[in-house]
Amino acid sequence: MTHVEEDEEVLFRRLKESAESDPDDPINQFNLGLFLWERGREWREKAAEHFVLAAKLNPQNGQAFRYLGEYYSTVETQRALKCYQRAISLNSDDSYSGDALCDLLDSEGKESLEVAVCREASQKSSRAFWAFRRLGYLLVNQKKWSEAIQSLQHAIRGFPFSADLWEALGLAYQRLGMYTAAIKSYGRAMELEDSRVFAMIESGNIFLMLGSSRKGIEQFQQALKLCPENVSARYGLASGLLALSKECINTGAFVWAASLLEEASEIVKSCTLSAGNISCIWKLYGDIQLTYAKCFPWMEEGRMIENDKEAFTTSLLSWKRTCYLAAVCASNSYQRALHLMPWLANVYTDVAIAMDMICALKESCKSDSNSWQLPEKMSLGSLLLEGDNHEFWMALGCLSGHKALKHHAFIRGLQLDVSLAVAWAYLGKLYRELGDKQLARLAFDRARSIDPSLALPWAGMSADVPTRESVSDEAYESCLRAVQIMPLAEFQIGLASLAAVSGHLSSSQVFGAIRQAVQRAPYYPEAHNLNGLVSEARLFYPSAIASFRLARCLMKSSTCTTPRSVLTDISINLARVLSKMGNALDAVRELEDLKGEGLIDVEGLQIYAISLWQLGKNELALSAARDLAKLVSAMGESAGPSVSLICKLFYCISGLDSAVNSILKMPKALFQSTEVSFIILAVHALDQNNCLESVVSSSGSCLSSHEEIMEMHLLIAMSKLVKQGSIDFIDMQSGVGHLKKALHMYPNSTSIRNLLGYFLLSSKQWDSIHVANRCHGIVPYDSLNKGGLRSGPEIYGAEAVACHAISGYNLNHSFPTCKYHGKSRALSIWQMQRSLHQEPWNTDAKYLLILNLLQQAREERYPQHLLTVLKRMIFSSLSSCLYLEENTSYQYQKFQLLLCASEISLQCGDLMTSVSNAKDASKLLLPDSHMFFAHLQLCRVHAAADNYINLKEEYMRCLNLQTDYPVGWMCLKFIESRYDLQDEVNSFYEGFRGCVNGSEGSQNMWMAVYNLLLGLISAWAEDLVNAEELTGKACSLVGTESCLFLCHGAICLELARKQRPEYLYSAVRSLRKAQEVSSISLPFVSLLLAQAEGSLGSKEKWEKNLRLESSTWSAVMKPAEIYFQMYLLAKQSTDGSQPSSSADGNEIPQRWILKAIHLNPSCSRYWKALLNYVDWNAEM
Repeated sequence: MTHVEEDEEVLFRRLKESAESDPDDPINQFNLGLFLWERGREWREKAAEHFVLAAKLNPQNGQAFRYLGEYYSTVETQRALKCYQRAISLNSDDSYSGDALCDLLDSEGKESLEVAVCREASQKSSRAFWAFRRLGYLLVNQKKWSEAIQSLQHAIRGFPFSADLWEALGLAYQRLGMYTAAIKSYGRAMELEDSRVFAMIESGNIFLMLGSSRKGIEQFQQALKLCPENVSARYGLASGLLALSKECINTGAFVWAASLLEEASEIVKSCTLSAGNISCIWKLYGDIQLTYAKCFPWMEEGRMIENDKEAFTTSLLSWKRTCYLAAVCASNSYQRALHLMPWLANVYTDVAIAMDMICALKESCKSDSNSWQLPEKMSLGSLLLEGDNHEFWMALGCLSGHKALKHHAFIRGLQLDVSLAVAWAYLGKLYRELGDKQLARLAFDRARSIDPSLALPWAGMSADVPTRESVSDEAYESCLRAVQIMPLAEFQIGLASLAAVSGHLSSSQVFGAIRQAVQRAPYYPEAHNLNGLVSEARLFYPSAIASFRLARCLMKSSTCTTPRSVLTDISINLARVLSKMGNALDAVRELEDLKGEGLIDVEGLQIYAISLWQLGKNELALSAARDLAKLVSAMGESAGPSVSLICKLFYCISGLDSAVNSILKMPKALFQSTEVSFIILAVHALDQNNCLESVVSSSGSCLSSHEEIMEMHLLIAMSKLVKQGSIDFIDMQSGVGHLKKALHMYPNSTSIRNLLGYFLLSSKQWDSIHVANRCHGIVPYDSLNKGGLRSGPEIYGAEAVACHAISGYNLNHSFPTCKYHGKSRALSIWQMQRSLHQEPWNTDAKYLLILNLLQQAREERYPQHLLTVLKRMIFSSLSSCLYLEENTSYQYQKFQLLLCASEISLQCGDLMTSVSNAKDASKLLLPDSHMFFAHLQLCRVHAAADNYINLKEEYMRCLNLQTDYPVGWMCLKFIESRYDLQDEVNSFYEGFRGCVNGSEGSQNMWMAVYNLLLGLISAWAEDLVNAEELTGKACSLVGTESCLFLCHGAICLELARKQRPEYLYSAVRSLRKAQEVSSISLPFVSLLLAQAEGSLGSKEKWEKNLRLESSTWSAVMKPAEIYFQMYLLAKQSTDGSQPSSSADGNEIPQRWILKAIHLNPSCSRYWKALLNYVDWNAEM
């Protein structure tokens, strides 16, 4: 016997002796029974006797009844039930007894008694979590979802890590429609146990029900990883892929949708192998195949099939066969589902829809109006089972080919549900097919009022334009709404047709719609034709040519009889695009074929004449133009384009006189046309002999609308530029004068305002650029980009850049030196940003925004954040393909952007990159006047690098190139004086003088600036007398610029300080003048004037000007010298006994001098003044 066995034997004897010595003690009996129970099964009968004695002696001992219940559960079930019930009644928290009792009751099928026991225990104790758990499971099994949720929630408090409880709670929530809570519960169950397949599947089903197909697919895929053969998971995954494919179809992603459906089809097919007797699987398989047949796109796949009729036909047949086989597979699947469950009425309708599609795709399927078709018969099967279901009546009406049966089905559907919008919509379509447009309109209106989200009424309204007397824009918007709701190919083709009438062909919405229509209905010639028109409007000429050729191929191979005019229109469209693309030879061949058949019309003649002209066949082009002129009299109001083309050809080939003579030979009645009147006015603008004066005066009377009169004034203004100018110069002021007069008559005309602003910016008048700012300031933003050569925001941004002065909208960085600028740059930047946000592709807006931001960075001393933004924007702009073109306008913008990039690199210290950008700018093909600035920038960079050899070379290049912009000469003069560059032949002054003489109205201003620059150079060379003479000359040339007087006054004051007191009065006069003419308080003017007045002995004027100077500066920019002067003023104003506050009552003298020292601690004057103040204060 081991040591343990000896100890057990000793313990057993002790317990036995205790029980025998005191047999009435229930504790001794229970302890002995418990010891025997734990010794093994062979001792449990003996232990049960002691448990019985313990229970008799102490009926409140629940543990004794629990052990007795466990013993009797293998011997006598009824006694076990009673023991467990007694144990639970004594202790409701006894989970072991409770679970054991419920297991016994469950094995005997006493579910109601089991529920009663759990309810009683849960009512007795809130901590009887076993009872709540068991009751929750039972209530879930009984589908009492609300009660189950309460029990399960309480049970989870005791068992928070039980995945079963969370899963059951999720199921209860799901059955009550509380999907969010269900998803959270299932999620918690999966967190606790990642192998919960049921929770994954049900979560996926909920996500599909909520429309989150992607999340649902993820759940099903996760479930299949754990259980690859689970049919429910496969079914759910296929359903999710079907739902996701429908989302793709609605967005036009047909290829992606088809790939998703192929994957779903494979998944369901595998389900049918393992569970082929489940009807819903076959139903799902049919849904997938039918959707695949409806969405499978026709793709050109990059092949050049527009020139290969056989390849195109093969491609169409392959696409049609794929759709046909999918429809047949769908029909077979529905029939298999119907075989398994023939009482499902909706499956009959599914079979009917699949069969209808098969008939539509099968070329040999012919409709017999006297016999019932299969789709109609299958629809009747649904009605036989559920005759009061309005959906089945609607299906019969849509699938039937009999007008009377259609009408009956729709009316029957309305009898069942009078608010059925779909029935009203299809009834309207039927009435329209029958020719009763009034009833059709009423039906469509009723459908739209019931359900505005239905597509068919909007499409019907767009097709009913003549009846409703609606404009084309309204029809276009209605059809667009229909396409957005339901992207059917028929709706999309109708949208493109309306876009061609209303001028919306270039719209991205129309482009997307017609591309989808071509993919879904490639057998429609009009789809390809409209696709070509849309591509042409968006300048995609190769795509347009391919589309027109495909449309023509379909027309020629079609078995249906089509009007010859339709084929002619397609050929003319093809010829027009070929001509636009530059392939005039093919365009002429196309049109000569039509001409040989006598089918060429007016538009064809126009294209024919243009193409011949492009080929250099001028005589043939003129012959075609004459043929076109013979038809002009019969064109009426539509003669404008033809007359314009005739005039252009005669002008370009034979000269202006020939164009004028062709106009004079035209019928007089034609001159009353608005378009012709504008053409005549444009030709008259070029005619210096005014041969068309009488014609212009007679044709002007036909202009009646406000827009036409505005356009007339624009043409007159442009004609004045040409007629009153010379060969090398246009008279900009004449055009400006006319537009100003027109603006007085029509102050709200956006087009006149924008053109006037453009003219003013193009002129070289000093003040014109600031007047341009006022041309559009009162125009609402949404009308700024209508009319004119430039939009309002572009003019605003260009005006802010054109001013050479710093605008100073933020006084914390600088002071404005331009009287016209207030906060114009801040507003211009905001306008440019807004314009760029609305039109991200607008390169002009982005270009002007970059220039404005560079001006702002210059004003703010080039902060790092602005430099970073500018680098990114310039890099993005330069990567645009537009700057690869040889267009002069784009090349100039690229030139400016490269110079901006060079300047930014220079400010960042990256001299190599700065030189590289400036050299790239100098390589562009632009006039020398512009190239001057590239080499000027190279001068600045080489100067910063101390490379004087290259600096001298670039300086000489600037002198050789010269420029028409005086500011360039100013910068070059500054560099010349700064680095002692010698101009041996004095070419600088000659070039500058010639440049200034070409600036009408601005010569004095530029000469004044030039003299100011020379004066500053002399001042830097300490030749103050010469500097005073030059700045005084500048002030005499322009008496309204405060900066000139400031410089002159400062130089005079410096001369007076150097023992030349006679200049003191000149300094006072100039500084006072600077105060008078300045629109705002300029810095240092009042300070210098205070010093001059103080030198003349006027203490009051000294104090006054000193206080004025202090108020001029912001707290951020105020220099140390101002604080020092305020210290002197404060010290003067104190009495002899005690220091008082300063003149403004806020600061004592000590604080002024301390601020001065804080800003400039290296100035010894300030420290000496502080020491003197401390000593003086100590004496006081």
